[in-house]
Amino acid sequence: MPLLQRRLVLALAAANLASAATASTWRPTRQMRIIVPAPPGGITDIGGRTVAAQLQAAWGQPVVVENRSGGGGVTGTVEFLRAPADGHILLVGNIGPQAIAYSLFRGLPYEASAFAPVSGLIRGPNILVVHPSVPATTVAEFIALLRRRPRELNYASSGIGQSPHLAGVWFLQLAQAEATHVPFRGSAPALVELLAGNVQFMFENLIAASQHVQAGRLRALAVTAAERSPLLPDVPALRETAPEMAGYDVSTWVGLFAHAAAPPEAIAAINAEVRAALSTPETAARFAQTGSIPHMTTPGEFTAFVGREVAKWRDVIRREGLIMELG
Repeated sequence: MPLLQRRLVLALAAANLASAATASTWRPTRQMRIIVPAPPGGITDIGGRTVAAQLQAAWGQPVVVENRSGGGGVTGTVEFLRAPADGHILLVGNIGPQAIAYSLFRGLPYEASAFAPVSGLIRGPNILVVHPSVPATTVAEFIALLRRRPRELNYASSGIGQSPHLAGVWFLQLAQAEATHVPFRGSAPALVELLAGNVQFMFENLIAASQHVQAGRLRALAVTAAERSPLLPDVPALRETAPEMAGYDVSTWVGLFAHAAAPPEAIAAINAEVRAALSTPETAARFAQTGSIPHMTTPGEFTAFVGREVAKWRDVIRREGLIMELG
């Protein structure tokens, strides 16, 4: 069994023990900190502030959210790992630094075994959209087009190694087709170029793309998650559109992590409060505004989920031969 897989199995066992512990046996004894390795306003930040509000209300101790962006989430993650491992400092991680980064970056200064997954927080799909000039109205037609015209079509992304880029990489791998990747510094300029017809397709945030789909400026072919989105119920999930895509499932996700050495009773107690926060209609409504849903899990379930994400993106990145330096 590979070392990373063995560590994830051990972490899963520990997390299962934590979830079985009595959550009420642990309470914070001082101010708590939640490190968000992303700027304010995005879904990672929303996840952190949702947790902070719940913990502060439940336990009466101040809970401070600290945004530490930079390095694709790596900067804040490293800062978190330097903090005491007593359950008072938490990390809001996401698909980038807690799944993709392990295979993407050379010399990453941490491993998956450094973290104890506490709970999922948010999950949401991206959407495959094409410019109206593209002569394809279904995924099957689009795959056939890509195969007829290898590397002639361009696809935009928010940057090399970002999840929208890798969503496209995996799609092309499964489709056995080729297209030319055009990276931008963020999704907004990428979307502008798609709307102008200077690139032909991209995997974009559902909310950002949906207004253009509804206005006819873009054509939606599929959402990337395993299920359809209630926001665009007539748009199929990619995995239901073609036999090649049967295993395709990509969600942008956010979750809560503790240090691997954090007390199991702290993990259990925090998980219980997070589940309480995620179960309210107010939280569901707030997440829906971002095109996402609450991702409610036990520590064990979230550990298994993260393990699958690490393995999935490792395989995609290795097949692509993609490696980046930390900068």
